[in-house]
Amino acid sequence: MRNYLFVLLLCFSMGISAQELTCKVVVNAEQTGNENVQVFKTLEKQLTEFVNNTQWTSRGFKLQERINCSMVITVVEYASDVFKATLQVQSSRPVYGSSYSTPVYNYNDKDFSFRYVEFQNLNFSPTQYQSNLVSVLAFHIYMILGMDADTFKLRGGEEFLNQAQTIVNYSQQENYNGWKLEDGLQSRYMLIDNMLSPTFKEFRDVMYAYHRKGLDEMSNDVKTGKENIASAVDLFVPMNNRRPNSFLVRVFFDAKSDEIEDIFSDGPSVNVSELTDVLNKVAPSYSSKWRNIKF
Repeated sequence: MRNYLFVLLLCFSMGISAQELTCKVVVNAEQTGNENVQVFKTLEKQLTEFVNNTQWTSRGFKLQERINCSMVITVVEYASDVFKATLQVQSSRPVYGSSYSTPVYNYNDKDFSFRYVEFQNLNFSPTQYQSNLVSVLAFHIYMILGMDADTFKLRGGEEFLNQAQTIVNYSQQENYNGWKLEDGLQSRYMLIDNMLSPTFKEFRDVMYAYHRKGLDEMSNDVKTGKENIASAVDLFVPMNNRRPNSFLVRVFFDAKSDEIEDIFSDGPSVNVSELTDVLNKVAPSYSSKWRNIKF
């Protein structure tokens, strides 16, 4: 009986400490003209195991709590052990009381170069640089974790975003793009700097209000949920007044523009005149979508 209880407790503890992600990793090497080279298949397999089997946090994640995400690495040049690529990262989270999953993080990392030798060990250290390949993937994993946590609790992703900042800091020692201030306005450096800056504090307020008070509420009252989503978007106004057309606003609407268009083009009618005014002000590049909002 004692051994039986021990096995039950062991299974339970394993269930709540499962890894945090269910991530599909794809390595696309068509642009190299050598997509059938075995090294690309090995890289995809190793990265899949690395991302999904690494314990990224000290929190207990049940199997059903794993975050669904994807990473598509498009290799554009390859010579010996040097790879030049882009990385498209996406994540989603379930909406309470429904079968719908909402996009949370959608980022196209265009400055992704790395060295890789087939079957090399891939290890992550939270405090020490290992390789640019590991650093870039780990950075985006902590962005996924941080933004996902922010949708469930106000500023709930602080520890994960701070870890992303730490990765940026220690990865600056190598001569790779994306880690420094001078690397442009849409770099990894700029993304996490903006996320943690008081200048853009409303962004994380929007993430919580939009998802927890808006989408999750729609299972109880669709109209109230829609009104709360509109109120959440309105929080972008003071941020936009300080920094018009900010990088973070583009990150948000890259993930959410289709969803907002769908939500407010069907279902219970709400007053959308103020919403469309705000959307056209803070995200004018999506105006073709905002014109479809009719309810």
